[in-house]
Amino acid sequence: MSGSKQTQSKEALLKSYNKRLKDDVKSILDNFLEIVKLGQVEDETQVDRITHLEEVHFQMSVRSHNMVRAAESLLKLVSDVKQYLILNDFPSVNEAITLNSQMARNRCQQVDQKLIALRDDIAADLYELEEDYYSSIFKDSAK
Repeated sequence: MSGSKQTQSKEALLKSYNKRLKDDVKSILDNFLEIVKLGQVEDETQVDRITHLEEVHFQMSVRSHNMVRAAESLLKLVSDVKQYLILNDFPSVNEAITLNSQMARNRCQQVDQKLIALRDDIAADLYELEEDYYSSIFKDSAK
């Protein structure tokens, strides 16, 4: 049952990400098109030219702020998706843990083999030193 809930939760989250993406891209496009429309020269109207320019300036400012907000929202969405993938990509996390564990085991085996070889070399050298000592004149002079 919890697996089903987890799958539904995952699907809902992905749908939410998809909706946010579409909404933000649409907002950027719509606002950009409106800014382009504002740049068109219109016939003189009843409204004073300075008043019209102020209105156009205000509309462009609002539209550009809307575009910036949508772009920031897209950046946040990218961050959320990255975080989701990092935190919920269990197969790759498990694979990385398994790989690191195997590398540690291999390294441990290599160290064990080197220690065994070192122990054998030291034992052989010690045996030779003991033989030389017990068969030398220093053994008798130490007494």
